[in-house]
Amino acid sequence: KTAYKSEDGSIYFDVSKFKNYGKLSRLNIGELREGARVKQDSYEKDEANDFALWKSYDENDKDVFLKTEIGKGRPGWHIECSAMSMKYLGSSFDIHAGGIDLVFPHHENEIAQSEASTGKKFVNYWLHNEHLLVNGHKMSKSLGNFYTLRDLLSKGHNPKAIRYLLLSVNYR
Repeated sequence: KTAYKSEDGSIYFDVSKFKNYGKLSRLNIGELREGARVKQDSYEKDEANDFALWKSYDENDKDVFLKTEIGKGRPGWHIECSAMSMKYLGSSFDIHAGGIDLVFPHHENEIAQSEASTGKKFVNYWLHNEHLLVNGHKMSKSLGNFYTLRDLLSKGHNPKAIRYLLLSVNYR
């Protein structure tokens, strides 16, 4: 049994029950320190590394909830991604990609819940890209330091040169 219900009705995945947890990110969960990576949450879970499969409704959620047979609430972020992947690609597929910032805990949690659910290997190959840097900072919409193809062309860059650059570097 890899899941448990907390007193508030939320359902959590017990990572200690999934023997390969940490394999993708090469982390030993026994060595992780609570609150070292992200701010600790105040959820009623047994261990800090356990993650939500279902979050029961809280008045702070306002109108963000589903009414289900297990009560009002919403699926955990990782469940949404596993469900979409499996709907369109099947319970096991070849390539899953994303940014390096998603390796842990997001992709690690997707693997755990998906493989615990199906008994099959979730993904054969993981491709994680590094972030593009602009003047030493991660390129992001929120920082406003990103460039579209249109921006590069308006600065006079040759389209063939842009194509060559993008094709000549490793995805990382």
